[in-house]
Amino acid sequence: MHILLTRPLEDCSEMILKFQSLGHQVSHLPLIRIEKVNYEEINFSEYGGIVFTSANAVKFLNTERLDKNIKCFCVGNATENKARSIGFQNTIAAEGNVANLKELIIQSYDSKNKELLYVSGETISVNLDQQLLSEGFSVKRIINYRIDHNQKFDEKFVNELKLNMPEIVYVYSQNSASSFLNFIKIYQTENLWMNTNLMCIGEKTSSILNEIKWKKIFLFNPGEEEFLLYKI
Repeated sequence: MHILLTRPLEDCSEMILKFQSLGHQVSHLPLIRIEKVNYEEINFSEYGGIVFTSANAVKFLNTERLDKNIKCFCVGNATENKARSIGFQNTIAAEGNVANLKELIIQSYDSKNKELLYVSGETISVNLDQQLLSEGFSVKRIINYRIDHNQKFDEKFVNELKLNMPEIVYVYSQNSASSFLNFIKIYQTENLWMNTNLMCIGEKTSSILNEIKWKKIFLFNPGEEEFLLYKI
């Protein structure tokens, strides 16, 4: 099976090797670049919990002065795995979306406790901090990374892709979906995806690509990529 992965290489290199080991052909089309943003110095002792809505937020946070036993709320398993990999001990994960994360925080964190620290990218799909504030929580949001859209792609790769379209493509965010739609239109491949299964994280991500005719559209959570192969 021909699989197209669209995340930055550092985020999908293990998956490329995994799929190749299973005998699949894997193509890589990085749609976005992740860049660190400088942020104000944080006095971690002021916070009773920390909230991450992406693994990138974990990656770009300087945690040298942070007690890794702090209660750590993660949007999903991939983010939790990243947090645990750098030493967080007291992690709790939602089921891959911000709505579930919000409910998890409401149920398991006393609003009378210390302020929550919410670490995120520059662009977010849901204003989690504002929603928690409306629920009576005290929240400080820190932005520590931004996403840039790739605009130029290797012409040889594009031509080879047109001749051998993938059976599956994985898209992980609304930003990636927007970049992918732009790629499709720039290279005039709108009519070439009818036999491709589109795998998206969330309905908002898939809705951006609804104007393209796909074989089928599947929604998934990080960690389910291999499982989805057997649904095709």
